[in-house]
Formats: sequence, structure tokens, C-alpha cells
Amino acid sequence: MARPVSAPPVGETTGRRSALRAAGRSAGVLLPVVLIASFLTFLLGAATGQDPAANVLGEVARPEDIERMQAVFGLDRPILVRYVDWLSHAAQGDLGVSWFSNIPVTESLFQRLPVTLSVAALALLISVVVGGTLGITAALRQGRLADRLITIVSAVFATIPGFVASIGLVLAFAVLVPVFPSGGYVPPSVDVGLWLSSIALPAIALSLDTTADIARQLRTGLVDALGENYVIGARMRGLPQWRVVTVHALRNGAGPAVAQVGTHIPRLLGGAVITEAVFALPGLGMLTREAALRGDVPVVQGTLLLSILVVVASSAAINALLYVLRPTARRTA
Repeated sequence: MARPVSAPPVGETTGRRSALRAAGRSAGVLLPVVLIASFLTFLLGAATGQDPAANVLGEVARPEDIERMQAVFGLDRPILVRYVDWLSHAAQGDLGVSWFSNIPVTESLFQRLPVTLSVAALALLISVVVGGTLGITAALRQGRLADRLITIVSAVFATIPGFVASIGLVLAFAVLVPVFPSGGYVPPSVDVGLWLSSIALPAIALSLDTTADIARQLRTGLVDALGENYVIGARMRGLPQWRVVTVHALRNGAGPAVAQVGTHIPRLLGGAVITEAVFALPGLGMLTREAALRGDVPVVQGTLLLSILVVVASSAAINALLYVLRPTARRTA
């Protein structure tokens, strides 16, 4: 006789439904954000006044030739029709062709994307590890010398601009003490060691303010959590300090620091424009800068759209992580 299939526990079913509702709300917010941001990006490109027809034909082109070439580029259509056409092609992975190199924009982006993601990912890793360590140490040594020193160092790191940190790191660790290269990029497929050394200084320069903010927010959140009744009760039950901090306090006190990570991801991508210029890295920042100086609108629009998608995806990941960390969020979802 076949056994009846048992139904899942009520709590588990409720948790799944809450997670699905939270995911649905996030998607309902992020989708309009992508549409609005992409439309503004397209409007900015259209507002530049760049005329690819005149650029292609040159200064000796006649007005009728320019009008005919504008029809070829589709610039004679209403801007809303052009936006819908551009967005529909972008959804299929077609972001157009560069006006100057005739190289597909998607191809250029995927050639440069690994460079920027490598630097941004290493900068984020450094920020989380170093900032998390400093924040936990400051919270556990509240009011002591270590807490004061970490607070001062965090305040200094937060005020150093990225380009100043980049120049200082080059002078210190590429000129005075030649430990790292001053610029250039080596793919990991060629040599992993050289790849890490080529992105180390740019990642450190990008990570300073993120490290400082994570340390400060984590310290504040942990200090509040360590004073809660459930933490005091865990200590009274004789639980070891590491378990009280990592299992009980950190999970509930890390929310502000995790949210801070989400706000800094766009800064890491935006800071790549300056950092890649200082370190001569062939990433998205350098591609955007060169395209903007030449007036290559399709490339600029493509890089901005890709940046928007990366920021939206990271925001969704941060929201999901906050949902997992906070039991109260799951109960009220």
C-alpha cells in the first residue's frame, strides 16, 4: 500500500510564499527603474546633437547626402519610435554599431567588461574583508584605544578621493617601492599572478571609502545588537564569545553594513572611469571615456545600459541577502 505524501510544514510553506512575494515586489520595483533609466540614457544620447551622417560623409558632404544617410541610421524617425526600436534590439543583445570603428557595441563591451569586473570585484572583496574585520574589532573594543584608532582611520579613508589614492599608491608601491606595476592589464588566462598584481593597486584605491563605510556601519549595528536581550541571554547561557558574535549579533547587526555595500557598487563602477585612466586599464571606464570624447553615442549608451543592469542586479542581490539576514523581514513579508 502506497504511503500518503505528507504536506510540507505550515511554517515552511509560509516562508516560501513570503519569499516569493518579496521577490515579486522587488521585480515590480526594479523593472520600472530599468525602463526609466534606459529611457533617460537614450534621451541623453539623442540630446548630444551628434550627427553620425555628417561624421561618416565628412565635411564635403552635401545636405541631401546627409539627409539620406540620416534615413539609413534611422535618425529621421520620432525619438520614441527610435527608443522602442533600440530597447527591443538591446533586449536581444544588439546595442548597435560604433559610429567610428564600425565594431558592434556588444562586442566592445564584452571585451572590456572582464577588466572592470575584476577590479570592482577585488575592491569589493577587500572592502568586505577589511571593513568587516575593522567593524567587528571596533564593536568588541567599544570605547577603547582600538575603537578610537579604527574610527579615525575610517574617517581618513572616507575623505580620500579615488584619483588621489590612485596616484599615491602608484608613487608608493610602483615607484618608491616597486612591488606592483604602475599600469597595464594582464588577463588571468595568460598569468594569474600578473593579473592579480595588475589589478591590486586599482582595487585598493577603489576600496578605501567602501571599507571605511562598511567598518563604521558594522560597528554601529553590532554595538546595538550586542546590547539586545537575546545576546545577553546567550552570554548568560555560557555560549562562547565567537558564537554570540557570529551567530546571534552579527546576523542582526550586519544589515546597515550590507545595505552600505549596495550603495557603493554603483560608486565602484563609476570610479572605474578615473581609476582606469590613471592605471591605463582597458576596461569599461576607459571605453566610456574615449567614446564620450569622440561623441560615439551608441557606445556610451551601451556602457550606460550595461552599468544600469549591473547596478539593478546587485541591488536585487543585496535585497535578497538582507531578507535572509533579517528574520523580522521574513515574518512581515
